[in-house]
Amino acid sequence: MSLLKLVPGVKSYIDAEKQKVVDKLQSGGKSKRDGWRTELPRAGLGVEVIEKMKDEKRNDVVWQGKCSGTVYIGGSESEGHFSLINEACSMFAHTNPLHLDVFPSVVRFEAEVVAMTAGLLGSKEKGSGGQICGNMTSGGTESILLAMKSSRDYMKTKKGITKPEIIIPESAHSAYDKAAQYFNIKLWRVPINKEFRADVKAIKRHINRNTILIVGSAPGFPHGIIDPIQELGELATSFGICLHVDLCLGGFVLPFARKLGYPIPPFDFSVKGVTSISVDVHKYGLAPKGTSVVLYRNHDIRKHQFVAVTEWSGGLYVSPTIAGSRPGGLIAGAWAAMLSLGEEGYLDTTKRIMEVSKRIQKGIEEIPELFIIGRPDMTIVAFGSEVVDIFEINDVMSSKGWHLNALQRPNSIHICVTLQHEPIVEDFLRDLTESVKTVKENPGPISGGLAPVYGAAGRMPDRGMVQELLVNYMDSTC
Repeated sequence: MSLLKLVPGVKSYIDAEKQKVVDKLQSGGKSKRDGWRTELPRAGLGVEVIEKMKDEKRNDVVWQGKCSGTVYIGGSESEGHFSLINEACSMFAHTNPLHLDVFPSVVRFEAEVVAMTAGLLGSKEKGSGGQICGNMTSGGTESILLAMKSSRDYMKTKKGITKPEIIIPESAHSAYDKAAQYFNIKLWRVPINKEFRADVKAIKRHINRNTILIVGSAPGFPHGIIDPIQELGELATSFGICLHVDLCLGGFVLPFARKLGYPIPPFDFSVKGVTSISVDVHKYGLAPKGTSVVLYRNHDIRKHQFVAVTEWSGGLYVSPTIAGSRPGGLIAGAWAAMLSLGEEGYLDTTKRIMEVSKRIQKGIEEIPELFIIGRPDMTIVAFGSEVVDIFEINDVMSSKGWHLNALQRPNSIHICVTLQHEPIVEDFLRDLTESVKTVKENPGPISGGLAPVYGAAGRMPDRGMVQELLVNYMDSTC
């Protein structure tokens, strides 16, 4: 394709066609940035700015119960746990843990959030080594980025590896691709098995002298299925390499689901060979957006996360995470969430979302045109169809106000179940049944739908072209 672009007129034609797709992804040719402010107002708006913000907020979609994942706290924004978290964040909105001598409160909050999270994930087990440590980050992606950077530098020190490689299942989060690009790591993405779990044998075949780390998810984002962490731990131990477990979704569900008696396989630091874990507090931890934790088995690995500068004219500098200044309000919100709920609160919310997930899965199984992808272990239910176009179903669902996630390999969609879905299970299943019927009786794309785009992207052999489309779309929207 790169050679074809050199032919006169071909590149301009391809660029024009790509722009059509970008316009389609934007739901029309009009840029979302049209009408956005580009200059300061001559006179400040004062408190009136709050009214303008309320006006803008009215343009947001009705997300209550209608989105896959997205908002994990139940109820409305003005009461209950929502209100408590908002108050906690507001109280510490202007604090910054970078200034630990000025704001010891948020420094303590962070340390306690990390310690409590580690306690949920095996730090109290005798076999864990008693050194589990970590930091709070801005989200699961930063947690994964830091774990990859730390593991890279740790393995360079330990084994002298200068051309690092990591091996991940096809279902592992795209944050690993970002880490590979950021930190000059070669990434191998290997197929998953028929159960949609990491294929341990396939991963083993890719291990070589440059391998620094392998990855397992508990569960994987696409299908809600837990990888065989125990087997991956044995593999990592036998080769003397790192194993990172992505618990961004499962970290605040699986420990409690296990206590409640659900059949949960091993997933945390109790597994020998696990060297790092990422876990989001802002998902099922019910904390404010922008709060995650990265954990390490010991301080020797975590030390490679830090950046220390000695030759700056501004003085000595050391920073634990990618960000320098960090919002203490979010840290305070996470601390408030965990302490306000406690173990009993998390057991209750886990029971509720696990049962809602079961009801949704059972309802989908009763729709003959659909099938469940694999056997979900947690609160994500992915489904596809061999009878109708699943992306057309997604478009019809979107027209009814639902916001689900489109997946590929195989083509499917999923719903990530949260407390927001507890009151609307029957509404969801009714609309899904009607959407399947609509597509079956009237196959073909609906006006404004994205099914043709998703379908074409999945069939396009030139993945570089798909990548360019994604970059162009992002460049036009942010």
